[in-house]
Formats: sequence, structure tokens, C-alpha cells
Amino acid sequence: MKVAFWLSLTGIVYTYLGYAGWLWLRTRIRPRSVKQASYWPMVSVAMVVQNEERTLEAKLANFEELNYPPEKLEIIVVSDGSTDSTAALLSGSLSSRVRAKINPVAGGKASALSDALALAAGEVVVFTDARQRIEAEAVRLLMENFADLSIGCASGELMLGDQHGSEAREGLGLYWKIEKKIRELESESGSVVGATGAFYAVRKNLVVPPPAGTILDDVFIPMNVVRGGSRVVFDGRARAWDSSNLGSSREFHRKVRTLGGNYQLLQLAPWLLSPKNPILFEFVSHKLLRLFVPFALVFALFSSAFVPGAFYRASFWLQVLFYGLSLLALTHLRLGFLQRLADPAKTLVVLNAAALVAFLNFAVGRKVVWSR
Repeated sequence: MKVAFWLSLTGIVYTYLGYAGWLWLRTRIRPRSVKQASYWPMVSVAMVVQNEERTLEAKLANFEELNYPPEKLEIIVVSDGSTDSTAALLSGSLSSRVRAKINPVAGGKASALSDALALAAGEVVVFTDARQRIEAEAVRLLMENFADLSIGCASGELMLGDQHGSEAREGLGLYWKIEKKIRELESESGSVVGATGAFYAVRKNLVVPPPAGTILDDVFIPMNVVRGGSRVVFDGRARAWDSSNLGSSREFHRKVRTLGGNYQLLQLAPWLLSPKNPILFEFVSHKLLRLFVPFALVFALFSSAFVPGAFYRASFWLQVLFYGLSLLALTHLRLGFLQRLADPAKTLVVLNAAALVAFLNFAVGRKVVWSR
């Protein structure tokens, strides 16, 4: 039982703190800067939409606000089997820069992305989604990374909150801040494991189209860039904004789908767990270990309950208190000082519950497909 407790505790601490600490040390020992400079390639913005009538017009207007030469920017939107007015909105777009492809039958996001890539004329392809709003200077700033010929993919930063206010600080906002810090450290010392799906750019000649049904194109495409010998970097200056509160049910489903996508990646690209992956250690530390944390949390709780000794008894009750705080956060009561502890506790519990559901879906062969 003691062995199970310490192994579980070590795995949890390393996943959330130890890996970040190791990256920080690596940036001090072997930093790898990016030679950013003014760079104006032809850019193709690729976006796949499905039943986005509520957000599409605002997104198309957002594209018009981008501070990038109009003659060097094209917008490609693929409607993937939309059954609302999305196709009509695209067909009626007055912008000469928008090229639309209407797929009457849904084939999945990965297949639609391949359709968009086939139409793209740009040297660099920017991938984005319909809901997020891109800041006016973001594309220009992201392109500066490609002045460095070693860079094959550049990921922007997703801000959760109000673009005209401030970024969210509690719950998922705190978790996202930690995630972004890890990406920054990976970028400063090598390559990022994946990209921010809402806003990232890739040299078109380096894009490996994801197989049909791929859930995590924002990991599959960047990892293939790394495999080809180029770097994937994170640029916090290039920002897109999204709501920090999409609804608990929707957010939980999204997280299950994302975590389940990691299991799918191992089936689609088994080379990720081989020496052919130049950042194998980072991939395991950043992506795979998080899938095992739910089991480590369970082992840590139950093993500490049965091991004699004051230390293990105190550890057990601290864990009970932690889970109790997460339950308090679910009540939506105003908890004052406790709220600062309860929100992160709830976020951690929900994320690991999603990881557990993702594992069960994988174990029983249940497929979680892309949806809007």
C-alpha cells in the first residue's frame, strides 16, 4: 500500500508540477530563441464550420478586422453538413476574400480540413474555429515567427474571458494559465506538444492532412511538423479570445472528446511512442501522463486510508477535504475565502472525471466524433 501511495503521489506531482519545473530548468540551461522579424507571406485562413449560424457572421466580420494586407490574405470556409442557415450565409458573403465550400453531407472535421487545404493558395495556413475572436494584429504577429526558417508551426494564445475586459482567473481559467505556461516553456527550449486549435499556423508544405475521423488535428498536424525536423513554437503575443464559461455540460463533453483524442492519436500515429518522435519525452509528460492521473488519485486516496501512521492519516483527510471543497463549488454558494480553493479543486476533479470517461469510452470502443 505504501508503494502504491508514493508511486501515485509522485505521478500526480510530476504531471502537474515536476514537468513544468524540468522545462523551466531546461530553458535556463539550453534556451532556443526564435528569430522573429517582419514577414508577409501569402496566408490562407482555413475554418471548418457546422451549424454555426449564430457565430458565423461575427467571425467573418472579425476576419475583416485583421491588420494584414488584403491581397495576401484569403479566407477558406468549409461547411461540413450544416443543416441550419450556415451554407446560405456563406453563399451570400459579399467579401471577395472568402472562398466557401459547401459539403451537403457531414464527413467530419478532418475530412473538411483536407478540403480546405486543397483550396489553399497560401504559403502559410492559419487554422481557426468559428467561436473565437482573433485580435487585429494576431495574424501579423504570428507570421513573424516564420521569418525563422527552423519554425514550421506557430501557435497563438487562447485567452478565456472578455476581450474588452480581463482574462478569467478562477476554475478553468487558472488551469488554462498553467497549461499555457507549460507551452511557453516547451517553446522556449524546443517544440510545443500540439497547438492551440482555435488559432495556429503551419507552413503549407509541411502540413500532413489528418486521417478522416481525427479528433485532435491540432496535435496530429504539429507533431508531424516536428517529425519532419521543424519546430513548433508558442507565441503569446498572437491572441484569440473565447468565453471562459461555455456551460458545464458542454465543457465537460469537450474535455472528454479532447482527452479521448489522445487515445485515438496512439492508434492513428503509433510512431508517437517510438524513437521516430523527436519529442517523445515531452509527449508522454504533457499528454499521456494526464490520462493516468485519475487512477493515481484513486490509488492515493484508498492507499492512504489503509496505511497506518499519522502522516498517511493526515494525507487521507487532506484529500477528503480537497474533494469536499470541489463538491462545495458545485453548489454555487458564495464561499468567500474558500471559493479561491474550491474553484481550482472542482476544476481538477472535473478534468480528471473527464479523463476517466474518455478512458471508458476508449475501452468499450465508443467513438466520440467532432461536432460544433
